[in-house]
Amino acid sequence: MRFKKNNMKKIIMVALLTIIITSCGDSSTENTMTVTGNVKGLKKGTLYLQHIADTTLVTVDSLVVDGDGNFSFTTELESPELFYLYLDKKDNNSINDRITFFAEPGNITINTNWNTFDLNAKIEGSKSNDKLKEYLEVMSKFNTKDLEYARLSMDPKTLGDSSAFDSLQNLSNKNVKRGYLYAINFALNNADSYVAPYIAVKEVADANLKYLDSINNTLSDDVANSKYGKELKEHIENLKKETEQ
Repeated sequence: MRFKKNNMKKIIMVALLTIIITSCGDSSTENTMTVTGNVKGLKKGTLYLQHIADTTLVTVDSLVVDGDGNFSFTTELESPELFYLYLDKKDNNSINDRITFFAEPGNITINTNWNTFDLNAKIEGSKSNDKLKEYLEVMSKFNTKDLEYARLSMDPKTLGDSSAFDSLQNLSNKNVKRGYLYAINFALNNADSYVAPYIAVKEVADANLKYLDSINNTLSDDVANSKYGKELKEHIENLKKETEQ
């Protein structure tokens, strides 16, 4: 009986020790974000994980790449927000060097190529980023139309025809309004997404106060208390103060 009791004590002690070691080795929390992936074809360079803090671009972590394009970053997030994966290729060329993604807790993978770094990046694991991508894909159509109207407006034939010029300006104005309405409706229809207040404060901050107020009032509690949710609330309060003056 004494032998069995001693064996049982040893088993319990080993189990407790295993739990302690495991818990110490895994420091992840509910706010931990791990970004992993591969930059195909990258032999040398430095990768930086960055975000905006108090209007300043801040590097959260960095990794020197030497012969292997695989990378991994782990950081704690105060709130889901826009992050950047920046590649310094040491080629004195700043084109196509920064991937923008919506960061959130969990595992996010980013796979891309070194020579088309930000153009064909495949980002997985972030629902907020998926929602942002959905929004940007539609907005790009409005932006493309606006650029086309601007190009046509600068054509010598158009500049020499006031009627044609005014017509293009009218079409451009309508296109801008449609883009604003789409952005506002997208935010209203996705009030449980962290992208909603981001759109409000970063894309349509100069929209009519009643629309911004409507977006703010529909946000879920978690989203309202996020980084962009707080920024939206502060922005609205400032606008209301200006109208009272």
